[in-house]
Amino acid sequence: MSSIKRLSPPQSRKVNSLVRRECCNCDNGHCILLDDGDECVCPQLISYSLLCKWFRIAVLPLDKLLYAELFKTEDKKRCTVCGTFFVSKSNSVKYCPDCRKRITNRQAAERMRKRRALVTR
Repeated sequence: MSSIKRLSPPQSRKVNSLVRRECCNCDNGHCILLDDGDECVCPQLISYSLLCKWFRIAVLPLDKLLYAELFKTEDKKRCTVCGTFFVSKSNSVKYCPDCRKRITNRQAAERMRKRRALVTR
């Protein structure tokens, strides 16, 4: 990966929160990998680009939607109900996880109504 990815402010906020929560090399905003006796601020927290190779390889894939957004992977889809983007590994998925739960419950209720109507006749 030779080109450095530039981040928008919302993407940068997501990256910063991901660094603080998930990166094993970030200790209170200081990078352990760059520590040579003096504390060094994590470069990922102070820039609008993806500089840290460790972050790109090990931490960023934990947020599948952000990863798909930054690296333009084809597994990013738009929900047909609410219109939000979500990541899916299957071609047949149409709904985001939140909508999928509601629609599955609604379809199950409708299926049971039909079944009960057929049984009572």
